[in-house]
Amino acid sequence: MAEFFEMGGHGFFIWTSYAVTALVLLHGYLAPVLRRKNLIRQLGSPDRGPGTK
Repeated sequence: MAEFFEMGGHGFFIWTSYAVTALVLLHGYLAPVLRRKNLIRQLGSPDRGPGTK
C-alpha cells in the first residue's frame, strides 16, 4: 500500500498535482454559485449600494 502512495518516488508531486486540480475544480464550481447568491441578496436588499435613492 505504501508503494501505491509513494508512486515510485514521485508521490509528493503526483498527490500535490491531484490536490491542486481538485482545488481548481472546486473553485470553478463554487465561485459562480457564491457570486449568484451574493447578487440575488444584493438585488433583494433595500440598500442597493452607493448612488441609489
